[in-house]
Amino acid sequence: QYSPDSVAGADGELDPTEVTFPGCSCRSSSCAAPQCPCLRRGENYSSSLCLRLAEQQEQHFSRPVFECNSLCQCGDECQNRLVQRGLQLRLQVFRTARKGWGVRALEPIPRGRFVCEYAGEVLGSAEAHRRIQAQAAQDPNYIIAVREHLHDGRVMETFVDPTHVGNVGRFLNHSCEPNLFMVPVRVDSMVPKLALFAAADISAGEELSYDYSGRFHNLPGTSREQKPLEEENRLRKPCYCGSRMCASFLPWDSSIFSTP
Repeated sequence: QYSPDSVAGADGELDPTEVTFPGCSCRSSSCAAPQCPCLRRGENYSSSLCLRLAEQQEQHFSRPVFECNSLCQCGDECQNRLVQRGLQLRLQVFRTARKGWGVRALEPIPRGRFVCEYAGEVLGSAEAHRRIQAQAAQDPNYIIAVREHLHDGRVMETFVDPTHVGNVGRFLNHSCEPNLFMVPVRVDSMVPKLALFAAADISAGEELSYDYSGRFHNLPGTSREQKPLEEENRLRKPCYCGSRMCASFLPWDSSIFSTP
């Protein structure tokens, strides 16, 4: 089932459509920092509706991204409303030579531009682990576990499964040198949208990809990916990204295959 936005999973533990954040009282057509409380919470977009990549790279940790929401007084044209508008680019799902389905751009995409969301069922930890453990080794795995490391040492986990309900993002392939990277963007609540932005200028016809492990644009050590035991290699899927830095296998995180 195609859905442009994430939906509550079968366990009903998290509802990504629930509005729990208060809205701003900005009356202008576009909010501005530092007056807007939404922008004061974290990072904001540039005037060209791109994520400010340079500023994020200068910081030890990237700041969170909060968009204005449905309770805000600002208008629909506010530039702090980007990911919530959904897909605005021309993309194409196509059959690759070795990787199954893939997605490519049908128009040039500038660096920092929002491309699409990775949408699906938002699951609680127990249901996500149950589904992963029920998979056979040869089954495709679409469940993504995103871990946000807070300044005080806490880790927030978000599980999204587009296996049965999802959008074009489920067809994106992994690359060890990707041209997209994922950022959790919050609009209505603490349940984030998993937004994919261009990591470099992308040409029309170029395949889109991101690093499933989370290593790209993140600090070393924040990923739980670990070198698997030799006997675990039989469970791993080969990587066909073809990059110079290819690790030969798709990323492996054994913690999501264990009981929480």
